[in-house]
Amino acid sequence: MSIEIVGPEAEAHLSWAGLVEAMEAGHRLPRAEIQDLFLYRNKDTLLDRAAWIDGLGSLVKVATICPGNASLGLPNINGAVTLYNDKTGVLEALIDFHLVTRWKTAGDSLLAASKLARKETRNILLVGAGTVARSMVHAYSALFPDARFSVWNRTTAAAEAMASDRVKAVTDLEAAVQAADLICSATMSTSPLIKGAWLQPGQHLDLIGAYRPDMREVDDDALRRASLFVDSRTTTIHHIGEIKDPIARGVIAETDIRADYYDIASGAFRRQSQSEITIAKNGGGAHLDLMTAAYILAMWRQR
Repeated sequence: MSIEIVGPEAEAHLSWAGLVEAMEAGHRLPRAEIQDLFLYRNKDTLLDRAAWIDGLGSLVKVATICPGNASLGLPNINGAVTLYNDKTGVLEALIDFHLVTRWKTAGDSLLAASKLARKETRNILLVGAGTVARSMVHAYSALFPDARFSVWNRTTAAAEAMASDRVKAVTDLEAAVQAADLICSATMSTSPLIKGAWLQPGQHLDLIGAYRPDMREVDDDALRRASLFVDSRTTTIHHIGEIKDPIARGVIAETDIRADYYDIASGAFRRQSQSEITIAKNGGGAHLDLMTAAYILAMWRQR
């Protein structure tokens, strides 16, 4: 059996609706076995993630995260993705790391928004103006085609560089948060940027950044005010600062996490009222990489 090499050209055959459907289907299969390995060197991270889903296959994804790369004109995140056959364990495909990461990360939060954001969402705020924010414009547009976007970034020039007919750069974060229907934060902040006091009834927040134990994007008040959801309890509660830190200090409890994606089938992963504030923490576990990689490979083979 030959190993398939799937590069960026596969993107032309993908759709956000198709990926969300594949992720939902993946969570109807037996619960994923997941194992993560993290190594740290100052601000740099080496992340080795593996997942196995009976009926879908197995995957190993290795990523290096070096925030200083931007000054060198290089991507902050690099790595490799290997996908293995479910029945034989044979290496089936090498899939472009950046393609898998981009679609997995955006698709993860898009799935949450499809269940938690109000259907009439029109005003979307992006906090952070990096690669992830640019992907979210495309992903959210598939779900909310009439939406308009605002983007805030610590460095105003980066936000202005994202500006377009549909995306407006803003400088007042508090006012932008208060005016938004949906807030998506994708930063590497180690201290909260978004305050609970700013939040308005009916808002939904997708938190994508804060992948390390020392990172936070929203303050304790925001967590207290919102109904809390995660993509996976396994990859967030004891690993990611946004959840781990406030639990350790007694601000919230594990039982305050209402649901993860394995609860979609039961109907627990949903908004309960129009006035409810919802927060979904995107942990981006390897099982989601596996679902995404399998979807990409299937679409590539069907081209």
